Amino acid sequence: MRAMQLTALGHPLELRDVNVPEPGAGEVLVRIHTCGLNFGDTLIVKGTYQEKPPLPATVGMEMCGTIEALGEGVTHLHVGQRIAAYSGFGGLAEYAALPAAICVPVPDQMPPVDAAAFLIAYGTSHVALDYKAHLKPGERLLVLGASGGVGLTAVELGKLMGAEVIAVARGADKLAIAKAAGADHLLDSETCDLRADVKALGGADVVYDPVGGELFDAAVRACNPEARLLPLGFASGTVPQIPANILLVKNLTVIGYYWGGYMRVNPSVLTDSFEVLFDWYVAGKLKPHVSHVLPLAQANEGLELLRNRKATGKVVIDIDG
Repeated sequence: MRAMQLTALGHPLELRDVNVPEPGAGEVLVRIHTCGLNFGDTLIVKGTYQEKPPLPATVGMEMCGTIEALGEGVTHLHVGQRIAAYSGFGGLAEYAALPAAICVPVPDQMPPVDAAAFLIAYGTSHVALDYKAHLKPGERLLVLGASGGVGLTAVELGKLMGAEVIAVARGADKLAIAKAAGADHLLDSETCDLRADVKALGGADVVYDPVGGELFDAAVRACNPEARLLPLGFASGTVPQIPANILLVKNLTVIGYYWGGYMRVNPSVLTDSFEVLFDWYVAGKLKPHVSHVLPLAQANEGLELLRNRKATGKVVIDIDG
């Protein structure tokens, strides 16, 4: 089979011919149709992600495919069933042997591109806003990086959950995408005074931040008393240092959050979230935004779109194409 593999840290992925894996006990063999790219994939290539696979490694955190064989002991899935999975690695290939426990049946109404763009982006935002921050109707949600893969879903879900959404993104084109997802207020990160502008809108009750750096520093100072802040990524390249004195004075809560970690410590958090999200998708309340669909051989170009922030929403690799 063909697979895009990382053979040396900091180098482009290589298209290689490798053996089709055999499913072990508790696993299924999946013919992969599509793979969603994530900013975390760029960190894996660079060698700075929190999980480091042995090389050579097939990159690709999430995928949609069809089950072709069952390993010993798998009874809740069947051959021919379409599934989506968050596996951390292995998505940029024609086949993968995946633990059956991480495979989620895909609704018939959901095409493969949507399915590959769904789990991480929507799952990250839904668990963050609902399970972690307990976002309430009428609260003011500040979303940084609001046109990116997870940021855009935070805008969409925040609005669906009844919040007043302030979207922060770079440039008019990206802000227009956030507005289409439901944002009530738009702030250009290149020109706004984030602290002053958010306070003028009434302050933030929940901050969703996949960016870090100076924007996080300004967002802390724009928070209302008892606000909750979710630093869930550092796309700016700078991990912010949190001023404890401001937390004290305003009774703020900064919430540590690694979505993928729940697969090990409490997987029901993810599966419960997926159930809600798929119901919303089937009801027409959610629609993944995919800015680029590329063939497997162009996976490096897809990663470059993420590195240079030229993508909006998701980049999906069409393995079949």
